[in-house]
Amino acid sequence: MWDHLSLLLVVTPLIAAPLAAILPFGRVPWALAFLVALACAVMAGMQLWTILTGGPIQYELGGWAPPWGIVYRIDEVNALVAMIVSGIAAVALPYALLSAENEIEKHQIPLFYSAVLLCLAGLLGITQTGDIFNLFVFLEISSLSSYALISLGNRRQALTAAYQYLIMGTLGATFFLIGVGLIYSQTGTLNMADLAARLPEATGLKTVHTGFAFIMIGFALKLALFPLHLWLPNAYTYAPSVVTVFLAATATKVALYVILRVLFTVFPDGFVTNTPAGDLFLMAGILAVLSGSFRAIYQSNVKKLLAHSSVAQIGYMAIGLSFASVAGVTASIIHMFNHALMKGALFMAVGAIVYRVGACRMEHLHGLGRQMPWTFGAIIVAGFSLIGVPGTAGFVSKWYLVLAALEQQQWIVVAVILFGSLLAVIYVGKIIEALYFKQATNPELAVEEAPFLLLAPTWILVFANIYFGFDTDLTVGVAERAAQALGVAAK
Repeated sequence: MWDHLSLLLVVTPLIAAPLAAILPFGRVPWALAFLVALACAVMAGMQLWTILTGGPIQYELGGWAPPWGIVYRIDEVNALVAMIVSGIAAVALPYALLSAENEIEKHQIPLFYSAVLLCLAGLLGITQTGDIFNLFVFLEISSLSSYALISLGNRRQALTAAYQYLIMGTLGATFFLIGVGLIYSQTGTLNMADLAARLPEATGLKTVHTGFAFIMIGFALKLALFPLHLWLPNAYTYAPSVVTVFLAATATKVALYVILRVLFTVFPDGFVTNTPAGDLFLMAGILAVLSGSFRAIYQSNVKKLLAHSSVAQIGYMAIGLSFASVAGVTASIIHMFNHALMKGALFMAVGAIVYRVGACRMEHLHGLGRQMPWTFGAIIVAGFSLIGVPGTAGFVSKWYLVLAALEQQQWIVVAVILFGSLLAVIYVGKIIEALYFKQATNPELAVEEAPFLLLAPTWILVFANIYFGFDTDLTVGVAERAAQALGVAAK
């Protein structure tokens, strides 16, 4: 079993997905999905521990040696991303029990959990594989299931949002596949390690540069990096609450991982700094921070506000990787981890409000802070983490990002990071003002606190935001090792 851990991490949810679809209505499909997600979280934790103590793992599928066979190769960076994905799934599925029953039609519940498991399998497969075409296969598995999950929202706009994501996602996957084909035409291999060995001799070819550009554009679409982010706000707003939680905390993180892997492992030393790629990521990141933050301020729907905030947070990650330094990539990976915690907690808290009042527009939140104190407390703590208040995980991310910018003498970037945090104060403040300082629309209508099954997963992520604001051994330590595993030190 230990020797096959990497394969089991992908195969377990893949096998369980069709089983969940054929199980009878009720809570049996949920129980199966939760047990699988919990098992994946345990396996991902064991995998990360094994790598931290014993070095990278390589698993040859079917006994076929690379580069002829498909190989799973796991080091610190993809082990950390796998832990984020499976950990969020294990926390989100208890939340899904009531949330999904409230927002999704009863006869669609088994199919919902089947799609969740397929999405989980696809995302974990992307983190495990060392074959760039196999990565495309898992990308399609996760994407197709994501479209289905978003379409299950109880408003008509969910279908439009899913269709928009389908179009943009298909374009992204097509760009990625064209890029892979162009690079394969010049190298004759799809194995990432083999590509890293052969590409230095081919980096002067225009075909390779074109292939690189297609791959970056394809996954920039998946990452929702400005200006390729237009699918994200509607997808997060109109999807069922638990789907928003899961996708916001995992899907963009996996896309960032692929970009990091291609930039710093597949392509040779100096490729990022010798091409416009670094400058383009820097400009896109700065524009994402400013555009996403300003647009968040003017939203009247809280889920859409947080969705635009996610665009800004993705911008911070892009800024970190654009530096092509150990400090910059470390900051990007730290923020990838911490953003999953803070945005997962915020979307869970908003989902708890949706569970009680059936909506999440600002006018529906007036006065709810006093009636739902635990939900309100979760929004305050996670909101402070989003701003970057000291003592929260978000502060650690931005601190290391500022240090990376100072190392590069990027004073404008430092100003953008600080200004983005000030803008976050405004839009998080809008939510707090509506919840606590606004008079309730109907003071006579009593709203109960959210059920324990919604509050418990939310507060697990809230406490994680506080814990990782003080204890940075896991986040910073693993992120630094991950940056070095990517080969950034030589760049």
